[in-house]
Amino acid sequence: MKIAVTSEGKTLEAQADPRFGRCPFFVIVDSESLEFEALENEAVGAAGGAGVQAAQAVAGKGAQAVITGQAGPNAFQALHAAGVEVYTGASGTVKDVLEDFKAGKLNKTGAPTVGSHFGMGGRGGGGGNRRR
Repeated sequence: MKIAVTSEGKTLEAQADPRFGRCPFFVIVDSESLEFEALENEAVGAAGGAGVQAAQAVAGKGAQAVITGQAGPNAFQALHAAGVEVYTGASGTVKDVLEDFKAGKLNKTGAPTVGSHFGMGGRGGGGGNRRR
């Protein structure tokens, strides 16, 4: 199975990122062979629509599942429409997250887990684009 993990870096040793649309990278991994590729998230600095853009990029790479910390409504809807399963509760390294997935420790979600614009504040993820 091809799995996209939201990540702060480009390797299996990178920390998983709790944000979906605003994560810096997706590490796309074959869950059996652990072969992977890093995909830079071009939506990370988008003024709006980052979740949908990120979902389209991940689906376009053939991911069958996404593992992240949280998923907002627009991202969740776009992933669901593309037939991509969403698992939340990711923490640790990308490799740790994959091990948790294989052990059945992650939550498959059938609905968004946060509201719109979750990833825009803090941690430098586009907070400057916020309207006040």
